[in-house]
Amino acid sequence: MKGLAGLGLTALAAGRARAAGEQSHTGEPPTHGPVQLTSERVLGQSAIPIYRYRVVKVHPHDTSSYTEGFVLEGGSIYEGTGLYGRSRLIEWDLASGRVLRERALDPNVFGEGVTVMGERIYQLTYLDNHAYVYDRRTFEQIGAFRYTEQGWGMTHDGTHLITSNGSSSIVFRDPATFKQVRTIFVSDAVAPLGFLNELEYADGKLYANVWQSHFIAIIDPADGRMLGWIDLSGLNPDPAKLVYPYVLNGIAFDKATGHLLVTGKCWPHVWEIALELR
Repeated sequence: MKGLAGLGLTALAAGRARAAGEQSHTGEPPTHGPVQLTSERVLGQSAIPIYRYRVVKVHPHDTSSYTEGFVLEGGSIYEGTGLYGRSRLIEWDLASGRVLRERALDPNVFGEGVTVMGERIYQLTYLDNHAYVYDRRTFEQIGAFRYTEQGWGMTHDGTHLITSNGSSSIVFRDPATFKQVRTIFVSDAVAPLGFLNELEYADGKLYANVWQSHFIAIIDPADGRMLGWIDLSGLNPDPAKLVYPYVLNGIAFDKATGHLLVTGKCWPHVWEIALELR
């Protein structure tokens, strides 16, 4: 769930359900909708490789940050946070946790996915239907785009912006116009894989948090084919307190080490992890 402020839990849940795309990686919308992702659905199959994780290092994370967008560039984390009245764009130093700069969004806007492409930062909004463009050096807003669906996660492959909308679809967009270039649809052997959230593109693969789960999907960006699962069960440092909606969300890639950085909404740490085949 994207947040608590300004919208009821029931209304938000209904919006999530409507957004859950009824599509498959064949390139055409399927005739049935997604099935809620469960541990049994992932761990009970053998066709898609499953990876566990080894924690390499633990970094600090601001527990007031309701993480929606998360990317590492040049030693800095660029993080987009959500919730009405609390949404921000933040650059902070990974090693120390020190905030280098930040920009608050309008209190009536719910911030979402963030990516850094060249000297521009792009940030989605959940229901406002705007994507904001900022100058990376100054954090000044230099543009905005309109789009029609919900905004969830965002990354890029060096050519296109890549966005999710809470469904099983992944949209590739022209960074100059934000217009859709192509769409892929993700499914496993059970059903369309809905609720794709925060995204990261690395080494020719797409990584996507599956909302309300401890799994990250590894996706072929060419056709939406599932390449693997990452099982992050056991990572939550306080499962009694960090319950829904304070769920796992946030994936960044460290080009220097080849490791992933993962966190959650209002979680106290960022974990640098190495993947190990289960």
